[in-house]
Amino acid sequence: MKKFMFLLVAVICLSATNREEGTLNLALLKYNGGGDWYANPTALPNLAAFCNETLNTNFGPEYEVVDVGSVEIFNFPFVHMTGHGNVIFSDLEAANLRNYLIGGGFLHIDDNYGMDPYVRVAMKKVFPELELVELPFEHEIYHQKYEFNSGLPKIHEHDKKPPQGFGLLWEGRLVCFYSYEADLGDGWEDEDVHKDPFELRVQALKMGANMIQYVFGRE
Repeated sequence: MKKFMFLLVAVICLSATNREEGTLNLALLKYNGGGDWYANPTALPNLAAFCNETLNTNFGPEYEVVDVGSVEIFNFPFVHMTGHGNVIFSDLEAANLRNYLIGGGFLHIDDNYGMDPYVRVAMKKVFPELELVELPFEHEIYHQKYEFNSGLPKIHEHDKKPPQGFGLLWEGRLVCFYSYEADLGDGWEDEDVHKDPFELRVQALKMGANMIQYVFGRE
């Protein structure tokens, strides 16, 4: 029932421009604390275009910025969060994000290097009763249109650690996927931003498409 209500709100609350075009935009989470939530500006448009091409989705070419404490977050089934530094959620923001996720929303957190110790504290405020757990390679998020039998691809080298995919599970449902030491968002960016090889960028986009298919294909 909660998910039905969430999806109904998401359909009704599409922005006026998207309502005319019949599209839904991906969303980027804006948060406080000083971290650069706005990092990787070309990432979501490229992911949207890739998904439109490979998954037959109909995402708009631009992304929406949504504040963690805003009711507008309920407009978007998929919200992306990134950055390099501090993350702070107020009590009201944490409660709003919790309601969004419990109600059927999905948050992808991508550590762009440096946000790990802060985002873990922030998400603990959202779900104090849950722990971020590493997902097994058998988890279905790794086995959608594209197969990632060894988990997340490694896009950028940070501290020479293996990439890890963590999740928050609410009543058995994955509500938050946290990609750590992978830097998927950098791989989604325009080629001239980081000069990543084509094959590496495609791997990042394929993993992003898997997340989109997982979220929008859930019952």
